[in-house]
Amino acid sequence: MTAIKHALQRDIFTPNDERLLSIVNVCKAGKKKRNCFLCATVTTERPVQVNVVKVKKSDKGDFYKRQTAWALRDLAVVDAKDAVKENPEFDLHFDKVYKWVASSSVEKNTFISCIWKLNQRYLRKKIDFINVSSQLLEESVPSGENQSVAGGDEEAVDEYQELNAREEQDIEIMMEGCEYAISNAEAFAEKLSRELQVLDGANIQSIMASEKQVNILMKLLDEALKEVDQIELKLSSYEEMLQSVKEQMDQISESNHLIHLSNTNNVKLLSEIEFLVNHMDLAKGHIKALQEGDLTSSRGIEACTNAADALLQCMNVALRPGHDMLHAVKQQQQRFSDLREQFARRLASHLNSVFVQQGHDQSSTLAQHSVELTLPNHHPFHRDLLRYAKLMEWLKNTDYGKYEGLTKNYMDYLSRLYEREIKDFFEVAKIKMTGTTREGKKFATLPRKESAVKQETESLHGSSGKLTGSTSSLNKLSVQSSGNRRSQSSSLLDMGNMSASDLDVADRTKFDKIFEQVLSELEPLCLAEQDFISKFFKLQQHQSIPGTTTNEAEEMDGGTLSRSYTPGVPQTISSEKDIIRQMMTKIFRCIEPELNNLIALGDKIDSFNSLYMLVKMSHHVWTAQNVDPASFLSTTLGNVLVTVKRNFDKCISNQMKQMDEVKISKKSKVGILPFVAEFEEFAALAESIFKSAERRGDLDKAYIKLIRAVFVSVEKVANESQKTPRDVVMMENFHHIFATLSRLKISCLEAEKKEAKQKYTDHLQSYVIYSLGQPLEKLNHFFEGVEARVAQGIREEEVSYQLAFNKQELRKVIKEYPGKEVKKGLDNLYKKVDKHLCEEENLLQVVWHSMQDEFIRQYKHFEGLIARCYPGSGITMEFTIQDILDYCSSIAQSH
Repeated sequence: MTAIKHALQRDIFTPNDERLLSIVNVCKAGKKKRNCFLCATVTTERPVQVNVVKVKKSDKGDFYKRQTAWALRDLAVVDAKDAVKENPEFDLHFDKVYKWVASSSVEKNTFISCIWKLNQRYLRKKIDFINVSSQLLEESVPSGENQSVAGGDEEAVDEYQELNAREEQDIEIMMEGCEYAISNAEAFAEKLSRELQVLDGANIQSIMASEKQVNILMKLLDEALKEVDQIELKLSSYEEMLQSVKEQMDQISESNHLIHLSNTNNVKLLSEIEFLVNHMDLAKGHIKALQEGDLTSSRGIEACTNAADALLQCMNVALRPGHDMLHAVKQQQQRFSDLREQFARRLASHLNSVFVQQGHDQSSTLAQHSVELTLPNHHPFHRDLLRYAKLMEWLKNTDYGKYEGLTKNYMDYLSRLYEREIKDFFEVAKIKMTGTTREGKKFATLPRKESAVKQETESLHGSSGKLTGSTSSLNKLSVQSSGNRRSQSSSLLDMGNMSASDLDVADRTKFDKIFEQVLSELEPLCLAEQDFISKFFKLQQHQSIPGTTTNEAEEMDGGTLSRSYTPGVPQTISSEKDIIRQMMTKIFRCIEPELNNLIALGDKIDSFNSLYMLVKMSHHVWTAQNVDPASFLSTTLGNVLVTVKRNFDKCISNQMKQMDEVKISKKSKVGILPFVAEFEEFAALAESIFKSAERRGDLDKAYIKLIRAVFVSVEKVANESQKTPRDVVMMENFHHIFATLSRLKISCLEAEKKEAKQKYTDHLQSYVIYSLGQPLEKLNHFFEGVEARVAQGIREEEVSYQLAFNKQELRKVIKEYPGKEVKKGLDNLYKKVDKHLCEEENLLQVVWHSMQDEFIRQYKHFEGLIARCYPGSGITMEFTIQDILDYCSSIAQSH
């Protein structure tokens, strides 16, 4: 190690003016054994810099090279891993943690001890030595070679003190004055001694010469003291003279202070009196307006409003401390309180009278609206009441009890008024829907026995709409049974002067217009009333708040507007929003039941009406939510929309149930199944209704359910059919479904459209092959035997040598099928197909053309076998392909 150290000092550190103090042989922890050296060095120039240098042996030779250097001042932590056991591992924390493994624990300890001494001698910074033995952190521990390097050399450096510039200049001047100073040091030292003695003597003489000047200074000090005594005597006399003046000035100052204090008190008293007079004095005109003001005229209402505001300002004035103790202030406050109570009582009584009068006046106008599908306009009443809006705000701020009583009375009177108007309005709507007269029986409103109502409901559901009423034909596929079912249902609808046969597009359009008019009348009525309530009762309505519970309406019946109200505490925006909802719920509590009754009636008349209602209700809910998603109108319409959606789903479920329970006639051919035609009608109607509706997704889901049910029911009917072949039922009905979906272009049913087309094609091909069968039966059996021989391994050209399949046998079979017999067989086949197919789908020519192609394919197959198995025999069929085409054409034309 000594040789390596000398070599590193010579080759690396001496050229850089550095001295190597300690060295340790290390390798990186956790990696391959590639050794290097960590060296602790100091520079030979001042100021001294201490470094830790990593030295590595070069890959190209045996010399060492300097790889990395860290300044000792950047070292933060030295971690020796274990302070008790011998462990060669240690970590140095510079900008990051460097993990090392020394070749021996002794080298590691020596290196760490050197680092500690260098830090103590040159840096004195805070370096943390972790897991290091305390013996290593003592300066006297190192010995041997390292001590001679890190100890003796450094002490020698510390004993040397460098001369500063001034000392160096003085020595140079001294040596220039004595040229022999360097050659004869003794003579130079003797000269310096003599000059020092001369200087000492001069200092003593200077001290002795200054004694005379000291005596003179003492005399001057004595004279100054005498002058000071004289000045003190004069000052004492002056002080005695001013003492009397001081006493007089004190008396004057005290008198001035009392005068100023009196003036200040007078000013403050005047200010307090002016404050009370200016802020707690109510004009006589205001008092008269509060006591006797006219609450019926606009001018009187304005005067009362101004007087009430002035009274409120006087009552709400912020009194200063002590004012409430004054008797006059108490009297004035009591007077204001009496005026407030008197006016509040008079205002509440007047408004209650207005509410009662409104109920009586408005009821007289109900007759003119009873024959028309319109609701009375409350705008004039709202306009008249809004004149009292500021007075209501005053009442809310001053006497919340009376304000709450007025609110309750308003809800009581107006709820009864609106209930009469809305019930009459819905009665007119029901009359227009059912066609009954006002004097006649009102559909679905008169009391009936439970069994009768149940029977009527079932009959109405069984006879309404094409998918509910006319789908009674699903139970019996005969037209007669369907007609009987309709006649039975129509007898139950005589009370409304309408039958299921009258429920056409015009009837549904009429219902749609009536339902839309109902919603269009209700929506502005509710919005106008809500806007009036917020303005008249001074409640916030435009801030969004969290949803409220359904118990709010029940709490209104108890007479409380809000559970969170405390007298004297302003209502929050959230609670005021709740109050509006609660008031609207009580005032219009009959809207939701009436709407549900109207929806139930529309669904009984024709279940297709649920489509119109779903679209209209969804649109109005969407519009109401855009205005205010938490409003009464939005909530009510949303609840009704749930009922409409439930009816719509029920309508779809009923159609699916009827399809599943369908029964077919055993005596007549099936044709196009009624529910297939009715799905077409349903889809066409639904597309026209949902053209630009917000709830298109609901219709798409219903489409999927219905079309799958149609597919399943067609399969079921086809399997159970006895009169009509299964393939014909499948072919005709899936062709009809495919044509319907292609015409309507319903995007969500693209997969079903492709499936219907595939089923139609497959069953068409199956029916053609099954019906055509083997028109040349004996010839067909003959060639089947030929193909069997070929399959057994006999070569095709050798089949004619077989006894059963020689040329004579072939000619004999061919002669049994002349052109006349072939045409007769095809004619019988055409009649058979015509008997199976229905006229409404018009697939006869399509099927006949497919049979013609299949027959020609069999013909070509026979000709190919003759050519391969009987080459050169000249045997041919007794009719040609052209003959087949002529036969098929003439048969089709003749029928």
